[in-house]
Amino acid sequence: MGKSIPVDLNPRLDIEIDAAPVARALGLEEAAFLRLLEQRKISQLCERGTGEDEGLYRASFYHHGRRARVVVDRRGRMVGEVEQRA
Repeated sequence: MGKSIPVDLNPRLDIEIDAAPVARALGLEEAAFLRLLEQRKISQLCERGTGEDEGLYRASFYHHGRRARVVVDRRGRMVGEVEQRA
């Protein structure tokens, strides 16, 4: 597993996601992805699941017209594959 990505939630809940597959989905090297994320040049959105999706979180990352989306549980374990779209 590569470096992790912190995801901000309200109320505060820290979930860390493996950065490597998200970086690949955006066409970036992991180190470049983390640097751009830290510089706030990659936008992120986290959504909390409800109903049958309760306990799951969908994190989306946006960079230069591309989107990478991943669904994770409370421990940051991916549920399915990273979804990517240009």
